[in-house]
Amino acid sequence: MAVNKDPILKRCRYLGISPMVMGINKQSNRNPNANSRKKVSEYGTQLKEKQKLKFIYGVMEKPFRHYFELASKMEGKAGDNLITVLESRLDNVAYRMGMALTRRDARQLVTHGHFAVNGKRVDIPSYRVALGDVITVCEKSRTSTKFKDVVEQTQGRTVPLWLDVNKDAFSAKVTRMPAPEDLDYEAETHLIVELYSK
Repeated sequence: MAVNKDPILKRCRYLGISPMVMGINKQSNRNPNANSRKKVSEYGTQLKEKQKLKFIYGVMEKPFRHYFELASKMEGKAGDNLITVLESRLDNVAYRMGMALTRRDARQLVTHGHFAVNGKRVDIPSYRVALGDVITVCEKSRTSTKFKDVVEQTQGRTVPLWLDVNKDAFSAKVTRMPAPEDLDYEAETHLIVELYSK
Protein backbone atom coordinates (compact mmCIF):
# COMPACT_ATOMS: atom_id res chain seq x y z
CA MET A 1 0.00 0.00 0.00
CA ALA A 2 1.47 3.35 -1.05
CA VAL A 3 1.50 6.12 1.53
CA ASN A 4 2.18 9.80 0.93
CA LYS A 5 5.00 10.84 3.28
CA ASP A 6 5.54 14.39 2.00
CA PRO A 7 6.36 16.96 4.72
CA ILE A 8 2.94 18.45 5.49
CA LEU A 9 3.88 22.12 6.03
CA LYS A 10 6.06 22.23 2.91
CA ARG A 11 3.31 20.64 0.79
CA CYS A 12 0.63 22.93 2.24
CA ARG A 13 2.73 25.96 1.37
CA TYR A 14 3.25 24.74 -2.21
CA LEU A 15 -0.45 23.93 -2.73
CA GLY A 16 -1.62 27.14 -1.04
CA ILE A 17 -3.73 25.51 1.70
CA SER A 18 -3.79 26.11 5.44
CA PRO A 19 -2.23 23.37 7.63
CA MET A 20 -5.50 23.56 9.64
CA VAL A 21 -7.22 21.74 6.73
CA MET A 22 -4.86 18.83 7.42
CA GLY A 23 -5.67 18.98 11.14
CA ILE A 24 -2.32 20.54 12.07
CA ASN A 25 -2.25 23.65 14.21
CA LYS A 26 1.09 25.00 12.99
CA GLN A 27 2.22 27.74 10.66
CA SER A 28 5.32 27.74 8.51
CA ASN A 29 7.76 30.59 9.14
CA ARG A 30 8.83 30.74 5.50
CA ASN A 31 7.66 33.40 3.07
CA PRO A 32 4.23 32.30 1.74
CA ASN A 33 4.66 34.42 -1.41
CA ALA A 34 8.01 32.90 -2.42
CA ASN A 35 6.55 30.89 -5.33
CA SER A 36 3.93 33.43 -6.44
CA ARG A 37 6.37 35.18 -8.79
CA LYS A 38 6.50 32.15 -11.07
CA LYS A 39 4.05 32.23 -13.97
CA VAL A 40 1.88 29.11 -13.93
CA SER A 41 0.39 27.69 -17.13
CA GLU A 42 -3.25 26.60 -17.46
CA TYR A 43 -2.15 22.96 -17.23
CA GLY A 44 -0.06 23.78 -14.14
CA THR A 45 -3.08 25.34 -12.41
CA GLN A 46 -5.24 22.30 -13.18
CA LEU A 47 -2.55 19.89 -12.03
CA LYS A 48 -2.04 21.81 -8.78
CA GLU A 49 -5.77 21.60 -8.00
CA LYS A 50 -5.71 17.83 -8.54
CA GLN A 51 -2.58 17.48 -6.37
CA LYS A 52 -4.30 19.53 -3.65
CA LEU A 53 -7.29 17.17 -3.39
CA LYS A 54 -5.06 14.08 -3.59
CA PHE A 55 -2.90 15.45 -0.76
CA ILE A 56 -5.80 16.49 1.50
CA TYR A 57 -7.51 13.09 1.30
CA GLY A 58 -4.29 11.04 1.15
CA VAL A 59 -5.26 9.38 -2.15
CA MET A 60 -2.79 8.22 -4.80
CA GLU A 61 -3.23 8.70 -8.58
CA LYS A 62 -4.88 5.38 -9.49
CA PRO A 63 -7.70 5.48 -6.89
CA PHE A 64 -8.17 9.22 -7.53
CA ARG A 65 -8.68 8.53 -11.23
CA HIS A 66 -11.17 5.79 -10.29
CA TYR A 67 -13.08 8.26 -8.09
CA PHE A 68 -13.20 10.74 -10.97
CA GLU A 69 -14.64 8.08 -13.29
CA LEU A 70 -17.25 7.20 -10.66
CA ALA A 71 -18.13 10.89 -10.25
CA SER A 72 -18.48 11.30 -14.04
CA LYS A 73 -21.05 8.49 -14.18
CA MET A 74 -23.15 9.93 -11.33
CA GLU A 75 -25.98 12.42 -11.92
CA GLY A 76 -25.06 16.10 -11.67
CA LYS A 77 -21.74 17.92 -12.03
CA ALA A 78 -18.67 15.67 -12.08
CA GLY A 79 -16.67 18.10 -9.92
CA ASP A 80 -19.33 18.24 -7.17
CA ASN A 81 -19.73 14.45 -7.31
CA LEU A 82 -15.97 14.03 -6.90
CA ILE A 83 -16.12 15.99 -3.62
CA THR A 84 -19.05 13.83 -2.47
CA VAL A 85 -17.11 10.62 -3.23
CA LEU A 86 -13.93 11.84 -1.47
CA GLU A 87 -15.76 13.21 1.58
CA SER A 88 -17.73 9.97 2.06
CA ARG A 89 -14.56 7.88 2.56
CA LEU A 90 -14.57 6.25 6.00
CA ASP A 91 -11.19 7.71 7.04
CA ASN A 92 -12.44 11.21 6.19
CA VAL A 93 -15.69 10.63 8.10
CA ALA A 94 -13.70 9.48 11.17
CA TYR A 95 -11.65 12.70 10.94
CA ARG A 96 -14.71 14.90 10.35
CA MET A 97 -16.60 13.47 13.34
CA GLY A 98 -13.66 14.41 15.58
CA MET A 99 -12.40 10.90 16.33
CA ALA A 100 -8.93 11.54 14.84
CA LEU A 101 -6.54 14.49 14.89
CA THR A 102 -5.63 14.28 11.18
CA ARG A 103 -6.83 12.32 8.14
CA ARG A 104 -3.57 10.31 8.22
CA ASP A 105 -4.31 9.45 11.86
CA ALA A 106 -7.89 8.51 10.91
CA ARG A 107 -6.63 6.24 8.13
CA GLN A 108 -4.43 4.35 10.59
CA LEU A 109 -7.22 4.04 13.18
CA VAL A 110 -9.61 2.65 10.54
CA THR A 111 -6.96 0.19 9.29
CA HIS A 112 -6.47 -1.04 12.87
CA GLY A 113 -10.19 -1.85 13.08
CA HIS A 114 -11.36 0.78 15.58
CA PHE A 115 -14.49 1.76 13.61
CA ALA A 116 -17.79 0.08 12.75
CA VAL A 117 -20.41 1.01 10.17
CA ASN A 118 -23.97 0.00 11.11
CA GLY A 119 -22.55 -2.28 13.83
CA LYS A 120 -20.18 -4.10 11.46
CA ARG A 121 -16.42 -3.56 11.90
CA VAL A 122 -14.78 -2.01 8.83
CA ASP A 123 -10.99 -1.74 8.41
CA ILE A 124 -10.88 -0.29 4.89
CA PRO A 125 -10.12 3.48 4.88
CA SER A 126 -11.56 3.92 1.36
CA TYR A 127 -14.93 2.35 2.36
CA ARG A 128 -17.67 4.74 1.21
CA VAL A 129 -20.42 5.55 3.67
CA ALA A 130 -24.00 5.93 2.44
CA LEU A 131 -26.99 8.01 3.50
CA GLY A 132 -28.33 6.82 6.87
CA ASP A 133 -25.17 4.93 7.85
CA VAL A 134 -24.17 5.06 11.52
CA ILE A 135 -20.42 5.17 12.14
CA THR A 136 -19.25 4.25 15.64
CA VAL A 137 -16.01 3.65 17.48
CA CYS A 138 -15.87 -0.05 18.43
CA GLU A 139 -16.86 -0.87 22.03
CA LYS A 140 -13.36 -2.01 23.09
CA SER A 141 -11.68 1.09 21.66
CA ARG A 142 -13.91 3.61 23.48
CA THR A 143 -12.22 3.02 26.82
CA SER A 144 -8.73 3.64 25.42
CA THR A 145 -6.94 6.82 26.49
CA LYS A 146 -6.18 7.53 22.79
CA PHE A 147 -9.84 8.18 21.93
CA LYS A 148 -10.56 10.06 25.16
CA ASP A 149 -7.60 12.39 24.42
CA VAL A 150 -8.65 12.86 20.79
CA VAL A 151 -12.26 13.73 21.74
CA GLU A 152 -10.92 16.29 24.22
CA GLN A 153 -8.53 17.84 21.67
CA THR A 154 -11.14 18.04 18.89
CA GLN A 155 -13.83 19.61 21.10
CA GLY A 156 -13.77 22.95 19.26
CA ARG A 157 -13.64 21.49 15.74
CA THR A 158 -16.55 22.38 13.45
CA VAL A 159 -18.60 19.33 12.48
CA PRO A 160 -20.03 19.37 8.91
CA LEU A 161 -23.81 19.68 8.57
CA TRP A 162 -24.14 16.31 6.81
CA LEU A 163 -23.03 14.47 9.97
CA ASP A 164 -25.08 14.17 13.15
CA VAL A 165 -22.35 13.55 15.76
CA ASN A 166 -22.83 12.29 19.30
CA LYS A 167 -19.39 12.50 20.95
CA ASP A 168 -20.64 10.92 24.21
CA ALA A 169 -21.71 7.81 22.30
CA PHE A 170 -18.64 7.94 19.99
CA SER A 171 -20.96 7.84 16.97
CA ALA A 172 -22.16 9.81 13.95
CA LYS A 173 -25.01 9.40 11.49
CA VAL A 174 -24.89 10.47 7.84
CA THR A 175 -27.98 12.69 7.49
CA ARG A 176 -27.28 13.66 3.86
CA MET A 177 -24.50 13.22 1.36
CA PRO A 178 -21.65 15.78 1.54
CA ALA A 179 -21.64 18.71 -0.89
CA PRO A 180 -18.93 21.21 -1.99
CA GLU A 181 -20.37 23.94 0.30
CA ASP A 182 -19.57 21.74 3.34
CA LEU A 183 -15.82 21.94 2.71
CA ASP A 184 -13.46 23.81 5.03
CA TYR A 185 -11.15 24.77 2.14
CA GLU A 186 -11.44 26.25 -1.36
CA ALA A 187 -11.79 23.71 -4.18
CA GLU A 188 -12.02 24.51 -7.89
CA THR A 189 -13.12 21.09 -9.08
CA HIS A 190 -13.93 22.32 -12.60
CA LEU A 191 -10.15 22.53 -13.16
CA ILE A 192 -9.81 18.80 -12.39
CA VAL A 193 -12.69 18.01 -14.77
CA GLU A 194 -10.93 20.03 -17.49
CA LEU A 195 -7.62 18.26 -16.79
CA TYR A 196 -9.13 14.76 -17.10
CA SER A 197 -11.22 15.76 -20.15
CA LYS A 198 -8.12 16.45 -22.26
